[in-house]
Amino acid sequence: MATNLKLQYIYLYLISALGLVSCGSTTTKTVEIKGIYGNPKPLWEKGYKLNELGVNAIFVHSGSINQDMIIRARAEGAKVYAEFATLNGKGYVDTHPEAWAINDKGARVEAATWFMGVCPTEPGFRKYRFDQLRDLLIEYDLDGVWMDYVHWHAQFEDPEPILPETCFCRHCLISFSKDYNIRLPDATTSEKAEYILTNHEPAWRKWRCEVIYDWTTNMKSIISEIKPNALLGLYHCPWDDDEFNGARERILGLNYDLLKKTVDVFSPMVYHQRMGREPNWVEDNIVWFGKKIGAELDAYPKIWPIVQAYNEPGIVSKEAFETVLRGGLAGKSTGVMMFTTHAMAEDEGKTEVMKKVYSEQRERR
Repeated sequence: MATNLKLQYIYLYLISALGLVSCGSTTTKTVEIKGIYGNPKPLWEKGYKLNELGVNAIFVHSGSINQDMIIRARAEGAKVYAEFATLNGKGYVDTHPEAWAINDKGARVEAATWFMGVCPTEPGFRKYRFDQLRDLLIEYDLDGVWMDYVHWHAQFEDPEPILPETCFCRHCLISFSKDYNIRLPDATTSEKAEYILTNHEPAWRKWRCEVIYDWTTNMKSIISEIKPNALLGLYHCPWDDDEFNGARERILGLNYDLLKKTVDVFSPMVYHQRMGREPNWVEDNIVWFGKKIGAELDAYPKIWPIVQAYNEPGIVSKEAFETVLRGGLAGKSTGVMMFTTHAMAEDEGKTEVMKKVYSEQRERR
């Protein structure tokens, strides 16, 4: 009698487990975005159509967008999003030295290997960028704008990142002092920086995060005014809270609790090979990030990562590309894209991988 009862329990357990597996196989996560980053021209030149490859969104640098591109992409079933190089001061600071970021030694920061930041509080630069955004939204019918280079001057896309202490220019020192009611000593710039980092570091770090958040609120306000249904996206550093001694908040100024109040879609830049990580790291990071911001599949903010197809440094194999593309759809992610269209289009193996992965995804209608 006891043996029969035990067998019945085992039978019921197995049926229940099979039911859970069956439910899991039929309840497929809805993928909203199957994207590419970059001009679609390399694919079009090879005779491909976006919808034939499963692509339903293109993310293109704002300076490369034109009406013909938008018309064709929409005809092939794709949404059009503009990447907006927000705090990249390359070129601008050369003719507007007042916007040059200043380090804790009181000197102008040096350009990182390929990136030149800017002081995010300088009034002239802020007006310049916000005017550019308005012009972009008025000229083109976009589905959204993705902020890029949204951090204080630094470079994070390398195994050994460049992480200077900034910005101690006149605008920043005055704003910090006023916003936090902290009187700074009558001293040199380097002495003021030392005083802040020694006596008011927590307030300084908090204030810097608020400055970055202010950029997102202004961007969101402009978008809501001109194109209310367009999304505000954010390309951003994918580090967790502890990496490089908390440098994502401490140096870059990225506080997710603040940013998720205004950002519609987060796009972690999980460039595995460039950052010296293994392909499987992408999935781990996206799962972590979803938990970090409390993401839900059917609510904002959403997660649409950007993964690496580009062969630098070294070669990203088609197998690694498939791993990171699938990893980008892990956890609470409902979309993915790759960097770059050209790198993927020039490799037939990667093109076929993208087509295969995208064709497997159930798309929201």
